Amino acid sequence: MMQRLAISFLLGVFVVSCGSNPMKEFTKTAVERTIISPPYFSDSNVDYVYKSNISVYGNELSGIFIIKKITENTHRVVFTTEFGNKLLDFEVSENDFKINSIVDELDRKILINTLKEDFRLLLREKFKIDGQFESTADKIYASADHKRYNYLYVSKKDNKLYKVGHASKRKEKFSITFNSENNIFADRIVIDHQNIKLKIELNYFKN
Repeated sequence: MMQRLAISFLLGVFVVSCGSNPMKEFTKTAVERTIISPPYFSDSNVDYVYKSNISVYGNELSGIFIIKKITENTHRVVFTTEFGNKLLDFEVSENDFKINSIVDELDRKILINTLKEDFRLLLREKFKIDGQFESTADKIYASADHKRYNYLYVSKKDNKLYKVGHASKRKEKFSITFNSENNIFADRIVIDHQNIKLKIELNYFKN
């Protein structure tokens, strides 16, 4: 299954559309906050354990993601099978990415680069805010990320960060959505790519 997953990922056809400005339907407003620090993986005393399902080009791979904050700016992520066999072990921060171990079937550059981008955004400690937009229900904060932007969606109703979108000027490339009951811990996370057929679902592992 792992080999078919990697091969399908490599051979899949990337579908990219031109799209339009992802913020065109929102109202630009004055910036209220200069920094946003997502709360969901901020406690170094907690092992964040999630059951995972990865869907890529029609293939499915399930397992366990264990996420641990090991320094002020770095998280360690271990991906195992449901029986505890380690598939991938890496450390990620905003500026660094280190692979500690990986099985041969997953050791593909395109897969590694995609996971690096996904988890670097998921586990980012701080976002510097460069712009702000609003809708009836949300405040959307824009944070420059090299030639792209990250858009942080915060609900006006409960002040929860429930989505981060990574986008170019024309189109959202992928998004991360959070379901959280207490705005401290994310019970469910979905990483969804728009230009490739890749979706990662993480559900809090309850013993």
